[in-house]
Amino acid sequence: MGTMTKELPRLVTPVELYREMDRYVIGQERAKKAVAIAAYSHLKRTRARALGTKFSARKSNVLLIGPTGCGKTHVARTLAKMLEVPFVIADATEYTEAGYYGKDVEVMIGELLLAADMDVARAERGIVFVDEVDKIARRSHGAVTGAGSRDIGGEGVQQALLKLLEGRQLFVPTNVTQHWSKHDFVPVDTTDVLFICAGTFSDLHMYSGGTRSMGFNTESGVVRHGRITEKDMLRYGILAEFLGRLPVQVQMSALGEEELLQVLLKPPDSLLREYADLLRMDGVMVRYETSGLKEIVAAALRRETGARGMRAILEDVMSDALFSGPSMSGKTLVVDRDYVSHSLAAAAASE
Repeated sequence: MGTMTKELPRLVTPVELYREMDRYVIGQERAKKAVAIAAYSHLKRTRARALGTKFSARKSNVLLIGPTGCGKTHVARTLAKMLEVPFVIADATEYTEAGYYGKDVEVMIGELLLAADMDVARAERGIVFVDEVDKIARRSHGAVTGAGSRDIGGEGVQQALLKLLEGRQLFVPTNVTQHWSKHDFVPVDTTDVLFICAGTFSDLHMYSGGTRSMGFNTESGVVRHGRITEKDMLRYGILAEFLGRLPVQVQMSALGEEELLQVLLKPPDSLLREYADLLRMDGVMVRYETSGLKEIVAAALRRETGARGMRAILEDVMSDALFSGPSMSGKTLVVDRDYVSHSLAAAAASE
């Protein structure tokens, strides 16, 4: 099977982790610091295990709560890249309780093993990002109105995930297809696998009893709704044992206009640079005007898709130029407010 990598993981301090994340992740100061501390604990745990020394602190699994496009996945992906560990993204809604048609949770670790090139030791210190955990709440959304439905993807999945989160040896499939044979497995210990779970909890207000509004803040400090508490999540249908395995809980903010503008301008791997590089290969220079970028941000705010939605918007804005790129060689494309408005209107008309 895989080789057993013995090298010690390099310790990177929380300050170093935060500073590097700050280059790529806009805003979300609290989340970046919390994840940096959790990652540092993760590194110390894996290092202690490699040295054969005892490390009594419990695992710092993380729960990120925040709206679509606020950077939950981006934080986890950036962290994994910095730590140089295997990383997988799993959608909690694809998994079902054992015995039902759907993925068993062991497949999640099978995918991590695949990302580690079948190196068990590397997989055992990797990071798993589990998205949509709010969708596996014990109560179906219909239960609020008394309808309800069979809960094969709710409490049962939370229970199945508990063994992964707390850490134990699992028989993990080496073939992550739906029909893997029980003979195609390898034992993997999840004790030092770091889990970062995430969810929007967008309809949490339905379970609050109508006593107060709740939801997300903006980075600008203007409070739109109240903070989400552990009690709220328990009422929503997340098991106490499940929350107990996620000791680091961070509520993230919806990105405002200025933060979304910085998402376009600041990161070394920003979308603006990506499109400019593509067109530069055709001999086309791109000049982004502030008025054009603000129009892109305004479209993202209207769609309420956050940073994630700006790729789709930019694709609409730049599609004509990308299509005509070779014939525009030697020219400069000016992306200003009029260009963005016209492009988005044309894209909407063609749908």
